[in-house]
Amino acid sequence: MLLKEEHKSIEIPLGKVVLKGNLSVPDNASVLVLFSHGSGSSRLSPRNNYVAGVLQQEGLGTLLFDLLTEEEDKLYKTRFNIDLLTRRLIAVTEWIKTHKETKGLQIAYFGASTGAASALGAAAYFADEIGAVVSRGGRPDLAMSELHEVTAPTLFIVGGWDKVVIGLNKKAYDKLRCERKLEIVPGATHLFAEEGKLEEVAALSAKWFKDHLKIN
Repeated sequence: MLLKEEHKSIEIPLGKVVLKGNLSVPDNASVLVLFSHGSGSSRLSPRNNYVAGVLQQEGLGTLLFDLLTEEEDKLYKTRFNIDLLTRRLIAVTEWIKTHKETKGLQIAYFGASTGAASALGAAAYFADEIGAVVSRGGRPDLAMSELHEVTAPTLFIVGGWDKVVIGLNKKAYDKLRCERKLEIVPGATHLFAEEGKLEEVAALSAKWFKDHLKIN
């Protein structure tokens, strides 16, 4: 499952806080995928780093970053503050739009677990500025009130054994008014830890982004 990921460590200044990130922009990349992690996770998430490595091999740029500072991440209530996480993702997206290494790139989101809610909330905020969204084992139901405003083509990926989350994704899916797809990966639980299942997630994600974005 392991892929060697090449990235540059960066700091993203947002007012009173500075967020840590790992940025990778392959030569001639035209797309940057921002990863929004789930509660208790970070830019070091092995699963998201694996997916990022696959996307990089397909020529897409990636940014994995911490939505919270170390101090904020210690607080349970902050980890599940979807409004705060969404505002952070929006602020990082604005920063990316002017950063010299990423300015002009098409922007897409990859959200995992609760991070999918912030990705969809930010996609609703930016509308057509976001090229595509992928949710892995996500909780899009936590952004239910914003889903009808999402215009980016959106893919939900859920494990076939993750029954509760499948139900939540189906409810959220019905609220979307954009191009959408729900992929259920057979034999996979919430974290897609079973052999070969995360590879399926990465392949589905790469195809979705390549099908809906202009790739050089």
